[in-house]
Amino acid sequence: MLQLIENAKQHQNRLAIRSGSRSYTYQELLTDSAYVSQALLQGRPDLSEERIAFLVDPSYDYVRLQWGIWRAGGIAVPLCTKHPYQSIEYVIDDTQASTIICSEGYEELLSPLKDRDIRFISLDKLSAGEVEALPDLSNDRRAMILYTSGTTGSPKGVVSTHANIQAQIQSLVTSWEWHQVDHILNILPLHHVHGIINILSCALWSGACCEFLPKFDADKVFDIFLGGQVNLFMAVPTIYYKLIGQYDQYDEDRQQAITDALHNFRLMVSGSAALPISVLERWRSISGGHTLLERYGMTEMGMAISNPYHGERRPGHIGQPLSGIQIRIADEQDQVLPIGEKGEIQVKGPNVFKEYWQKPEATKKTFSADGWLKTGDMAILDDGYYRILGRNSVDIIKSGGYKISALEIEEVLRKYPNIKDCGVVGVPDDEWGEVVAASLILSDPAEEIDIKELRSWLKTKLPSYQVPKRYITQEDLPRNVMGKVTKKALVKIFEEAEDKNQ
Repeated sequence: MLQLIENAKQHQNRLAIRSGSRSYTYQELLTDSAYVSQALLQGRPDLSEERIAFLVDPSYDYVRLQWGIWRAGGIAVPLCTKHPYQSIEYVIDDTQASTIICSEGYEELLSPLKDRDIRFISLDKLSAGEVEALPDLSNDRRAMILYTSGTTGSPKGVVSTHANIQAQIQSLVTSWEWHQVDHILNILPLHHVHGIINILSCALWSGACCEFLPKFDADKVFDIFLGGQVNLFMAVPTIYYKLIGQYDQYDEDRQQAITDALHNFRLMVSGSAALPISVLERWRSISGGHTLLERYGMTEMGMAISNPYHGERRPGHIGQPLSGIQIRIADEQDQVLPIGEKGEIQVKGPNVFKEYWQKPEATKKTFSADGWLKTGDMAILDDGYYRILGRNSVDIIKSGGYKISALEIEEVLRKYPNIKDCGVVGVPDDEWGEVVAASLILSDPAEEIDIKELRSWLKTKLPSYQVPKRYITQEDLPRNVMGKVTKKALVKIFEEAEDKNQ
């Protein structure tokens, strides 16, 4: 029995999804997802964990397909609407998907797959029919495969069971006090846990409403907020940054109306990347006093740590363990470290994924000998709150015997005049092992930054070994750093670029 489906039966007449110009009740979702199940089963009693891939925009169609796959006993493989064909082909090949479902707008992209021995279903061909009995499923069945790149090698398929998903949902519903009267706007992609679990699944578990805006538009987001129905919002830092920029373009009357509307929200969350304190503080001003709730998670476990719903939300920190989840800080030998020492976040709980799809060695390597998930993220327990220091691969710089957090340096750099954004990496160096290097995105590219003055200023804010020794600005970059140049690529750019500070 899938508890998510059973919960929906208790809210049949409530509004479940708002998508486009239409609204859908839980009863409609139950009925339409059952039709999908029947179309997939074709008279068979159970899909028996066949992988069913689907490519549709965030919408009601996405939800009825996801639920239909689950109710038929299949494994849902949501595809990314922004991926090129080669990336989609990789997922199809890796999962050995038996079926692909897509909406009309993606049929041309996927047309090369029609020559394969794969069942290809157009969304508009899924018609209603007589619903027969659906399989009775246990929670230990595999439910979903999401792909994560990690730090090395090809993307890996993260396999979650229904029990894993249920635990992820319940920890958030409990910790963030979801209720059936909630109404959340979902503007996030639906091939990541942030959009799938934190927003969509938590809303539907609780009898609440999830509203979709398939394509981000800051002006439309504010229009929806002004409608007065939405009372929760979750996004990544970049989205908050863009919303702030849009807000600053409005006249005073619209700004005040937005502030009044946001003040009535009960919760706003930021995650999936480090939230600059400057963005947190600016949003607090815009929203009439709301401090964004920062949390921590990953594809392999959903969410694990969160600032409290009630109590202090400490800037620059990710909070405490969520309900039902264990956290420890360990060294490179997986030995637990004393409180206050820097180490790797390791996680144990029913939320943790089952396996990487058909990669037993990679699965084994990501767990300690005593069964803790090794996240690869470095942190410290700071006065009762966990604080992320970065990845132990790219965000932790090892220079002259020091372990340096790139994220901490980035936070300081963003406070310097005319620096809009930045990226800090470690560049290989024969003497130091790695030297700290910073790429700078300027608010006004026409106004140059005096690197000597910047370095002198940084020395008043940071220990000398943390002050970057090398700098480049956007004229040296092939494109904007924000979200488009990986830190691994930045290292290569630094290696090829002429030093600006010599």
